[in-house]
Amino acid sequence: MDNILRRLGRGDIIVGDGAFGTMLMRRGLRQGSSPETVNLQAPELLEEVSSLYLEAGAEIVTTNSFGGSSLRLRHFQLEGEMERIDRVAVEAARKAVGDRAYVSGSVGPTARLLKPFGDTGPEEIYESFRAQIEVLLGCGADLVCIETMTDVAEAELAVRAAKDIRATVPVMASVTFEKNSRGFRTLMGTTIEDTARRLRQAGADIVGSNCGHGSDAMLAIAREFVQHAGIPVAIQSNAGLPVQSGDGLAYPETPEFFSGKAAEMLRLGVQIVGGCCGTTPEHIRAVRQAVDAHIQSAV
Repeated sequence: MDNILRRLGRGDIIVGDGAFGTMLMRRGLRQGSSPETVNLQAPELLEEVSSLYLEAGAEIVTTNSFGGSSLRLRHFQLEGEMERIDRVAVEAARKAVGDRAYVSGSVGPTARLLKPFGDTGPEEIYESFRAQIEVLLGCGADLVCIETMTDVAEAELAVRAAKDIRATVPVMASVTFEKNSRGFRTLMGTTIEDTARRLRQAGADIVGSNCGHGSDAMLAIAREFVQHAGIPVAIQSNAGLPVQSGDGLAYPETPEFFSGKAAEMLRLGVQIVGGCCGTTPEHIRAVRQAVDAHIQSAV
C-alpha cells in the first residue's frame, strides 16, 4: 500500500477499524481484565477480529496493544511479558490483513500521572513508551497510533518516543476530551486548539480524538480540530454513551446513525474516520459505504 501520509497529502479519506475490546468481550474477555492477556492465551482471536474489520472495509487495523507499555502492564503483573505481548499483537494483525490494510501499533496511556500531579517522572514514562514502540515498529507496524490520551504532556512523550526511534514513521495522536462550561477540555484542562498545536510541534503527523463521546459531541470536536490542526484529522467516536444492560454495557448508536454522523465529519474535512468503544464491524461497514458515497459525490 502507498504510504499513508502520501495518501492523506493527496486528500484521500481513509477508513479506520472499530473497537477491539468490545469484540474481545463478545468472545469471553471478562470486564476489568487486561485485553492483552488474549495475546498470550488466544492470539487467533486477534486475527479473527482484525479479519472481520478488514472484510468490513477498514484500511487501518489496530493492534491489540493499547495497554502494552510496561508501566500499564505492571497493574496486571504482566510487565515481564511486554515484548511478547506487543510482538504477538503486530504479528496477528499482519497475518490477518497482509498488505491490504495498514497495521497501526496502538499505544495507550500508562495509567500513571506525571509529576507534580502524580508520582511518575517524564523520563520513566518516555522510556516505557519507547520500549513498547520499538517492539511494535521492529515487528512491522506501519504507523503508531497514540490514543485515548487525557494528558497532552503524556501524549507528547509518546510522540517523541516514536519519532526518536524512527523519524519517518507516521504518528497519529488522539486525545479524549470532556465538556464543561468552557467547552471541550482534556482532563488536565487543555483546549482542542492547544492540543493540536502541541501535538503537531511534538512531531505528530495526524491528530484527532477518540473515545469519551458519541458521534454528536465528536462532531463538535472534529470541527475544532479541522479548524486548528493544520495537519490531517482522525476521529473515532464511541457508538454513543454506554448504558447498563442485562448482558453488561450496551452502546445505543446503530451502524446507520453512526455512519450518518461519519458522513458529516467528512464534510467538515476529517480524513480518517473509524470507531471506538461499542463499535463493531457492522458500524465500520456502514462507514465504508458512507465514505464511498462521499468520494463518488465529489467526482
